[in-house]
Amino acid sequence: MRRVFRFVLSILALVAAIAVLGTVVPRPFWSTGADEGRTTRRIYVISNPIHTDIAVPVDVAVLERFRFLSEDGIPANGEGVRYLVFGWGGRAFYLETPTWSELKPLPVLRALTVDAAVMHVDVAGRIPEPHPAVAGYDVSEERFAALLDFIAASFSRQADRPKFIPGAGYGASDGFYEAEGAFNALVGCNTWTAKALRVAGLRTGWWNPLPWSLNLSMQLHNRQ
Repeated sequence: MRRVFRFVLSILALVAAIAVLGTVVPRPFWSTGADEGRTTRRIYVISNPIHTDIAVPVDVAVLERFRFLSEDGIPANGEGVRYLVFGWGGRAFYLETPTWSELKPLPVLRALTVDAAVMHVDVAGRIPEPHPAVAGYDVSEERFAALLDFIAASFSRQADRPKFIPGAGYGASDGFYEAEGAFNALVGCNTWTAKALRVAGLRTGWWNPLPWSLNLSMQLHNRQ
């Protein structure tokens, strides 16, 4: 029994050490500084204890790029909408756990192993700053366009259209789509957010599986 206990402690210590290294070691390792002085768009990372989303500001071009959202009933062009909020995650956990009170064993098991992926999309008005759950970053126009490309490529498509999941949203303003890739505990929602931020020209930690790791790495490795 003691050996099992020591083994478990050793595994936990190893994971903790890797998580710390994944936070303090930047990715990319060297900052190119190519976009300094040309920041024109402000994006946001919105966090809860286990998940992060990216909010992008809307304009005519963004609304046209994601026109399918309105066609599927998500009020992307509704009055007062200033941001589209995107998140990538495990299908079972995302769809079957709208609130913590509805947590079930099977979605948790799938999240810890391998699960299909989905994209969650919501809309937002003004995003408050400062706020403990919100971090804002300025990016260049070119990097913003690359971020939109990355987000759009994360949607699975059928007949050249993102595959909407009817009736899966949490409320009247959001919805779910089938997504590219597979979800697991090592490559999950927060590593997707981190990759998106790197596409946007920002630096993250080398491996950020949890929101605290991602947010801390962003503070350590970006001048903003």
